[in-house]
Amino acid sequence: GPGAALGRTLWGMLGLGSFGFQLQEVPGGQRIITTTRSHSNKLVTECVQAMQPHDVIRVGGAGNKIIQLVEGKASAYVFASPGCKKWDTCAPEAILHAVGGKLTDIHGKAYRYDRHVKHMNSTGVLATLRNHEYYTSRVPEAVKKALLS
Repeated sequence: GPGAALGRTLWGMLGLGSFGFQLQEVPGGQRIITTTRSHSNKLVTECVQAMQPHDVIRVGGAGNKIIQLVEGKASAYVFASPGCKKWDTCAPEAILHAVGGKLTDIHGKAYRYDRHVKHMNSTGVLATLRNHEYYTSRVPEAVKKALLS
């Protein structure tokens, strides 16, 4: 109907590239964090604040948060809580990797997606287009302890 917008498809493959979007960096080296819109808690808030953000964007969906990274609207996706599942992060992580980004748990450990792993990303999610080490180094010890693998 009137005013309806069509969706879009984003995809990427290591060695081939990324498609369906224009890769952009966050302007001026700002630290803009994207995080959960509806599942925040003390750990999430504490971890986000430890990143010393210039701004915080709260949106729904793991894929949507990765889109924020690759389109230059956010510099890190921080979710210091269990709740996100492997099916939420596998496709967005492929796109992020195709453009040189990184997605790990809060401890900086890569997630695996084989059939022998639990479906829950129980140690949180930390994704960046650049400077992943900065963000992993800023995760408070109390948060790491609460989200032991």
